[in-house]
Amino acid sequence: MHVAVGSTNPVKVRAVEQTLERFQPRVTAHAVDSGVAEQPRSVEETVTGAETRARRALEATGGDYGVGLEGGVARIDGVSGLSLIMWAAVTDGTRLEHGGGPTLALPDDVTRRLEAGEELGPIMDDRHDTDGIAQSEGAAGVLTAGLTNRSQALGEALACAFGPFVVEGILTDHR
Repeated sequence: MHVAVGSTNPVKVRAVEQTLERFQPRVTAHAVDSGVAEQPRSVEETVTGAETRARRALEATGGDYGVGLEGGVARIDGVSGLSLIMWAAVTDGTRLEHGGGPTLALPDDVTRRLEAGEELGPIMDDRHDTDGIAQSEGAAGVLTAGLTNRSQALGEALACAFGPFVVEGILTDHR
């Protein structure tokens, strides 16, 4: 099974490899434009980015599945401030499935900076005096003290998006 990932970010590629490991996929990474802002700022924009990445990855490769993973920030009804959200989209060229990952409230100081127009990765790097948090544990890892991390969180979203293909037996058609 060939799975094309619409990103070359090693965290996103690792999320796909680990989540789908039991299917022994051939995973390829492809730099594609998400079609949304670098920092998606709503559920709709985050989902659209994941969908676009999935479609473009599949188009670039002719693989069996295209996967798009996107993290964003959004206001969630009933939750104060901004939340970090994760979405995945998977397509086989005919169907498009979605899955959401963990959602976690962002600290007030991070929310203020995001609302001023900054992006989450650089904010977290600055806040924790590091470089490249988005390519390692991500904000999810830092803000949960390692109880989860960006790769695991994106993997949960992917599992929910990929699940319908597995449950319905479609996966066997692509082996």
